[in-house]
Amino acid sequence: MTFLALILLPLHAVAAVKNVSTVAQLQSALASAKAGDDIVLADGTYAVNANLSCAAEGTVSQPITVRAANRHAARIQFNALEGFKVSGRYWSFDGLTIEGVCPQDPNCEHAFHVTGHAEGFVLRNSRIRDFNAQLKVNASPNGSGVYEMPHRGLVEHNEFYDTHARSTSGPVTKINIDTGDDWVVRDNDVHDFSKVGGISYGAFMKSGGKRGVFERNRILCVKDSPSGDTRIGLSFGGGGTGNAFCAPAFDAIVPCDPEHTDGVIRNNVIINCSDVGIYLNKAANTKVLFNTLISTTGVDFRFASTTGEAHGNVLSSVIRARDSGSFAAGTNLMNVATGTWTTWYQAPLSGDLRLKGSVSQLLGAAAAQATVTDDFCARPRPSGGAYTLGALEHSLGDCGVGTGADAGTASDGGTGTDAGEPSDAGIDGGHPLPGTGDGNGQGSSGGGCNASPGLTAGLLFILLPLSAASRRRWRRAHPTAER
Repeated sequence: MTFLALILLPLHAVAAVKNVSTVAQLQSALASAKAGDDIVLADGTYAVNANLSCAAEGTVSQPITVRAANRHAARIQFNALEGFKVSGRYWSFDGLTIEGVCPQDPNCEHAFHVTGHAEGFVLRNSRIRDFNAQLKVNASPNGSGVYEMPHRGLVEHNEFYDTHARSTSGPVTKINIDTGDDWVVRDNDVHDFSKVGGISYGAFMKSGGKRGVFERNRILCVKDSPSGDTRIGLSFGGGGTGNAFCAPAFDAIVPCDPEHTDGVIRNNVIINCSDVGIYLNKAANTKVLFNTLISTTGVDFRFASTTGEAHGNVLSSVIRARDSGSFAAGTNLMNVATGTWTTWYQAPLSGDLRLKGSVSQLLGAAAAQATVTDDFCARPRPSGGAYTLGALEHSLGDCGVGTGADAGTASDGGTGTDAGEPSDAGIDGGHPLPGTGDGNGQGSSGGGCNASPGLTAGLLFILLPLSAASRRRWRRAHPTAER
């Protein structure tokens, strides 16, 4: 009986390790991938001139992994409209350096396009630069015409940035999640992004998604905050979605409202955005908790379906309800002057949040919140007591050393104005109204943000200062892309 029991145990496919060192080998490994495969890229540069399809199906217990043998030493350069096109379930990408090298910005849209039923996507420990949207996520119809959505994605410990302002008529959003429930974006460094003459976002979730989380991210919109262009930090709702591309109806006559439901934005540091640091556009029941916003125009709860609460935040400007939006205000410290920030922190406008002076007015100033258990540095907040206002729990002291220079090298010039424009897509006319941005912010170059154990583990390469993809075919494949 014992012998029979042994031979009747379920058999699982043995994961294959596929070592690759050329573009051809990488293409072959992706095309033949099976659940549990571990595709390992040797050190070196991979010049790729075509999209890479990731259509195989992984499973929860046997994801398909694509990773660098040595973190960031496998350098993939895409001269293609898109990079990795992920349409299968449970793909994980780890430790890659990915660069868009298209001569013209409209020809490098995405490093990753995650679509359809590609649930369980993971992107971690990677450095990705020079795409209009480094990550694009959206629903797509299956063979029966039923829209499928990529739920439950995880984006963590990555660096997203550009080395120049993007000159394109398309949207510019570093992390662009259209549709999909239960996405988590955490512990990322997003910096130096801009759209020439237009609006750019660090990250948003929209198009009918639910229960998204942005936590412990640093969004440094630009180091130097030059005049021109509109930069927004984090958003639920973004510039809005055309009705036909919005979950769950995907129907042109059904309004996309709300754009997002039950989202959480907590423990983020957002700096030097010419417009608001947090923008909520038709975002129902959104919690904005314990964030630090320096040199932005604040937080907007906009339109009637936008509801929620704001508690524990400290910011340069104000938290406001616009166009019938509403929120419950807890304890927040608003209108903090530039001079005050500089007495608290070493170099706040460039992201170095090591303590410099007394922050006594922040300590224990906000009631504890059950959905916030840690801080920006992933350190546990105090139990049984009040919390420090903002993303950093200063009662625990500094959580890293801010030295060195920012990893980004962006030159964010731009020639636009900050008076706002109609939406890059969407039906509501976009976010900014004339005069909502300050035009230039108050940034300064150099320095770095206060590092955290939670960030440092995955972002040491970028957080030295912290402690430190025919256009037509593409447009048909991207019905939710803003215009």
